[in-house]
Amino acid sequence: MMKIGITGGIGSGKTFVCQRIAGWGYPVYNCDDEAKRLMREDPEIRRKLIGLIGADAYDSNGDLNRKAVAQYLFANSEHAAQVNAIVHPAVREDFRRWAESLSETLCFMESAILFESGFQTEVDKTVLVYADEATRLQRAMRRDASTEQQIRERMDSQMPSAEAEKQADYILDNNGQQPVEEELKKMFQWIANRVS
Repeated sequence: MMKIGITGGIGSGKTFVCQRIAGWGYPVYNCDDEAKRLMREDPEIRRKLIGLIGADAYDSNGDLNRKAVAQYLFANSEHAAQVNAIVHPAVREDFRRWAESLSETLCFMESAILFESGFQTEVDKTVLVYADEATRLQRAMRRDASTEQQIRERMDSQMPSAEAEKQADYILDNNGQQPVEEELKKMFQWIANRVS
């Protein structure tokens, strides 16, 4: 089984690209969605988060209290690392189990923080979905109904694009000059050349 990690900054179109890949019939593991599921369902994560954040980490329905978690995360720069130390190992294990359960020869991991989390060690090759800053800004402002300043702050909190480009094995151009399907065909050809 060949595992490909897909990442990209806010507004790059990473999720759109992964939706297209899934639409073509390939299994895609979305780290963000699965982390949320694990925080909701895994009793060990729940116990550790309550120990870290307090009883209000979860609401009366047993769902993650996003507001309380967000307040904790933004209160101190070290808090994100503490939460990540609880959640990331569980996501890593969950991805391994998921990948082992597949009969396909190719699968994908979608992660906004592929390199920052160290998840690139779980995959064979990495793909960066790339779009220039102006394109990303416009897409994210439109999608999230956010101001330019809000999006720029989120961009600044992510790994710089130039650094991600250095670490990625393949860069998928999603600036919009070419239909994404054409860029995906090139990527799949690149993958096929690595398998044979």
